[in-house]
Amino acid sequence: MLPLDKLGDLARRYRDMDELLCQPDVLADRARLARLNRERGELEPIAIAFGQFREVQKKLAEDREALSDPDLRELAELEIPELVAEEARLTREIELLLLPQDPDDKKNTIVEIRSGEGGEEAALFASDLFRMYARYAETRGWVSEVISVSESTTGGYKECIFMLTGKDVYSDMRFEGGVHRVQRVPATETQGRIHTSTATVAVLPEADDVEVQIDDKDLEISIAASGGPGGQGVNTTNSAVQILHRPSGLIVKCQDERSQLKNKAKAMKVLKSRLLDIEREKQDAQVSAERRGMVGTGERSQKIRTYNFPQNRVSDHRIQLTLHKLDRVMMGELEELLTALRTHRQAALLEAQGDRGPSASP
Repeated sequence: MLPLDKLGDLARRYRDMDELLCQPDVLADRARLARLNRERGELEPIAIAFGQFREVQKKLAEDREALSDPDLRELAELEIPELVAEEARLTREIELLLLPQDPDDKKNTIVEIRSGEGGEEAALFASDLFRMYARYAETRGWVSEVISVSESTTGGYKECIFMLTGKDVYSDMRFEGGVHRVQRVPATETQGRIHTSTATVAVLPEADDVEVQIDDKDLEISIAASGGPGGQGVNTTNSAVQILHRPSGLIVKCQDERSQLKNKAKAMKVLKSRLLDIEREKQDAQVSAERRGMVGTGERSQKIRTYNFPQNRVSDHRIQLTLHKLDRVMMGELEELLTALRTHRQAALLEAQGDRGPSASP
């Protein structure tokens, strides 16, 4: 049952926005103008869907009345099933639009991939995961920016930290946090045996400056020459930055850029996001449990997804979904997996909201 009174209020608020946004005092206040534009953008899909819902209801009422008219009865009987189906579709759409919005969903995201069990093969798998996400980011029009990489002796990644910038990044990437398991024959395996390895993925929404305040006196910043592969000039400047946050003991490194200032800025972004994550864990025990469950220890038993190369199979264990298209998934075709996870989450939120009743705040 849709909260019609509430939807009516939201639709009226949306209609009033055009006049409000043209008022001189609003135009003169950039912060308020931006806030109202953002509110209008959030209200628009609800207002449009509710308008369509009202139109369908009106046509349904007219057709049901027409059933008593011999001249219009046949036409009404044809239209009513289509209108009932459209009413149900719009009801579902509006219910989803009214779900509580996570303010993090629209944020840029920092992703941390680390090799788990499996030695060099785990490091190679970690690098495969990074390439998978980078390719997916391209399909979404996101920008992928490496912050820090620690390579293994075979060219895999012991650790890779990168930022994804774009529209609604966290709303998709939030589902990737956890232990990823791979089953395949490593390049170094001479007898053709399948090995099982893991990599962990942590997904952190970028912290806003207003959310995390860091005192400069709490920071210990070290500068060194960049190391590792990178071509000519990689070691010619002292550009690598390491930041120690004394109160928390957190250490963040960045050496991807040849500019010391850019590396420091990137490292600060990672530090703020980690500190925000820690603070939220303290404030909410449920979030803390979720965060611990996301990364765990990297043991195979804590897997959220398995990538089986011999069978070209990928299985997400949270929603019992198996796809026999691993080759395409590793090329960045994650949409089917993420859509299924998003639908599952929405269903859980709808069920929880139903338990609270229609008066619950969206």
